[in-house]
Amino acid sequence: MTELRTTGPRPYTLLSCGISLDGYLDDASEQRLLLSNDADFDRVDAVRAGSDAILVGAATVRNDDPRLQVRSADRVRTRLEQGLPAQPAKVTVTNRAKLDPEARFFAGTAPKLVYCASDTTDMAAGELGDRAEVVDAGRPVELAWVTADLHRRGVRRLMVEGGGEVLTQLLTQGLADELHLVVAPIFVGDREATRFVGPGPFPFSGGNRAGLVETRQIGDVVLLRYALSERFSKTAWR
Repeated sequence: MTELRTTGPRPYTLLSCGISLDGYLDDASEQRLLLSNDADFDRVDAVRAGSDAILVGAATVRNDDPRLQVRSADRVRTRLEQGLPAQPAKVTVTNRAKLDPEARFFAGTAPKLVYCASDTTDMAAGELGDRAEVVDAGRPVELAWVTADLHRRGVRRLMVEGGGEVLTQLLTQGLADELHLVVAPIFVGDREATRFVGPGPFPFSGGNRAGLVETRQIGDVVLLRYALSERFSKTAWR
């Protein structure tokens, strides 16, 4: 299915990422660059625990092999006491459908959704088997439709953890409500590395400035929290 499809309501969407002082998400080495610290990783875990689903791009699944799960046993227990699944759903989007079925994304009991380009859906379904639900999301994948589909599935709080292409699309298409940007005290300085965002028609440019609602020092990093839409709420996350 390649035609532009109707969308609808979308979840409250929070973007979460860490960057270097020169604006990179990672370096160009084979090892993942850790930009944060234990205290901030715990903060991110709390945000995950308040989410219905966590979304990353396929490149993040391939390059970082994230688990995308709540680590704290107390937070898992609280979710269960609230009548929620133990873990948020895991979501990825891909135009190429080049995903390893053994990636940690596909581990665990949380529901997994893979939104694919129309012409790769059958291939992805065959390769991933029963590890995830594969969904036709158009060609190219339309994030407005993806977020609306997540809302139809009951996702009301969506956390997005990268990568740069997904963050760029959500920001330029006005599909984000809140940004948690953690700045680490290092420089990457490598033009081959992944930048926070790429070029595009961002709504916050020139005289239109995003609303800074919080700054917080967490050890040697700084959290900058921005309101990106009129739907921003300090209480959107539990």
